[in-house]
Amino acid sequence: MMLSHLRTPVLLFIAFAFSIAGMARAQEKAMTNSPASTTLHPALFLVGDSIVKTGGGDGATGPWGWGSELILLFDAAKIHVYNEGRGGRSSRGYIEEGAWAKILAQLAPGDFVILHFGHNDAKNSANYPDRVTATGNGDETKDIESPVTHQKETIHTYGWYLRQYVNDAKAKGATAIICSSAPRNTWVDGKIKRGLDGYAQWAAEAAKTSGALFIDLNTLAANRYDALGKEQAAKYFFDSQHTTKAGARLNAESVVEGLKQLKDCPLAHDLAPAAP
Repeated sequence: MMLSHLRTPVLLFIAFAFSIAGMARAQEKAMTNSPASTTLHPALFLVGDSIVKTGGGDGATGPWGWGSELILLFDAAKIHVYNEGRGGRSSRGYIEEGAWAKILAQLAPGDFVILHFGHNDAKNSANYPDRVTATGNGDETKDIESPVTHQKETIHTYGWYLRQYVNDAKAKGATAIICSSAPRNTWVDGKIKRGLDGYAQWAAEAAKTSGALFIDLNTLAANRYDALGKEQAAKYFFDSQHTTKAGARLNAESVVEGLKQLKDCPLAHDLAPAAP
């Protein structure tokens, strides 16, 4: 009899406890999804195209971006890494669609931004018909007819857009690091093709002109692919330019290699102990 009398209050208490726990989880989830509370500092933002983040960044569509692998190479207790790469975007498109403005709203003094564009700057596509930039790093402009609005539009060079990212980041007290574009799976005379049709050099020039740090990812990754050889390296590519998980890891490790080569870059101190 005494047990039966006790059972109801106990069950009610358990139900109440689960209810409170559920509410707490829901509140925590809501806070996590809130733009005002998602960013923890110090932060590193990875800004770029699908070579940085393909789809949701989890390989669900097949290829992997190197940002997903780079996150694993940092010490989460020292820095919070946010992979904000977006497929199909060029240096211009990422700005014009408002993606960069969202990053700027979260940037704080002491944060870092790694920039990787170039693969989509050369031409428009069916999915992103208004992304092309002018070639080079200068201040010259080019007038085009927008394939979206069919109105005259003035566009800038690839390097000019990169310099805008750097200037904006500096104004926020953040450090910008420009990466040259990772190489495509294109081979000439037994060597993977370097330079990405000039974009690697323009990225280097933009970094020098703007005072940004620079990682020659194109060369660092190309060196590793050359060491593998064309046949073995093919396993690291999903298609002509996107990578498998192994290729994403190779590119991420190349970024880390470049970070370690930078003089007095504090971000290198935030790498995980096991980072190569």
